[in-house]
Amino acid sequence: MDLLPPVAGLLVALGGPPLVAFYGERLTSGTRSLTPHLFCQAVLMGLLVAILLIVLVWEGAPVSSRGLGYIGLSTVVWAAGIAALFIFLLGPVILRVPGWLGQPGFKKTLANLQRLPVWYLLLAVLVAGTVEELLYRGFAIDRLAQLVGSDWLAVALVSALFGLAHVPSWGWAPALTTMFSGIVLAVFYLWHRDIVANILAHIVIDFVGIVLPALLSKTKRTVS
Repeated sequence: MDLLPPVAGLLVALGGPPLVAFYGERLTSGTRSLTPHLFCQAVLMGLLVAILLIVLVWEGAPVSSRGLGYIGLSTVVWAAGIAALFIFLLGPVILRVPGWLGQPGFKKTLANLQRLPVWYLLLAVLVAGTVEELLYRGFAIDRLAQLVGSDWLAVALVSALFGLAHVPSWGWAPALTTMFSGIVLAVFYLWHRDIVANILAHIVIDFVGIVLPALLSKTKRTVS
């Protein structure tokens, strides 16, 4: 097996998002301009394009090898199930974990996000749900498993790096819960190999957690 394509892809998939988060936090901190925010979204999309080129051109593999295929009823049902699991069961627990650890939670970052236009938050949710699932679950798990010889070790390593990528924006304690969320999403991907269901579920979860509160807050202020 030629190791160069998967190793190059792993560097992009696992190294790119933390760098975007780290430098993006510095670019966007303290500014009201949307330009640096949009730049970060464009870079994330660039990482996705790079991975697709590695898979399709360098490896010569079809997109179906990454779990991308026909979107049937089962995809929608599984996506709804995963989203419901997070929103109604795991979410209420996850939100309390930072407090149990005596650490700041999600409120500060959520408050900062609510200052941004709702259309931008929707764009960010769509980009994050698509890019993160394809990079971390759709690409990195399988490629890393080939290198380390274990699906579960790959899941652990990828989920840890997934959590790490959220530290600059959310802090250590929320990132720890993101690591757990990444494990749940990774296990589902290994089980069903339907990355589209992962993407849809991820988008819905982030919409409910980020976009909906901002939308309700802005609507409340308008009515008042």
